[in-house]
Amino acid sequence: MPFIDISIAAGRSPEQLRALIDGVHKVAEQTVDAAPENITVIVREVPHDLWARTNVTIAERNS
Repeated sequence: MPFIDISIAAGRSPEQLRALIDGVHKVAEQTVDAAPENITVIVREVPHDLWARTNVTIAERNS
């Protein structure tokens, strides 16, 4: 019963996010033999000013 929680920087189109969910769902089916009805995928979009690496936010890097 996979529960897959993805955090991604905001800014993708609905089509890209849907493709991500579809791809991850298919991989879970194929790799761990999960039944499709038992797979949960959550995508959390994080605003650029709240996502940092090396103490610099994405917003700061993009400005």
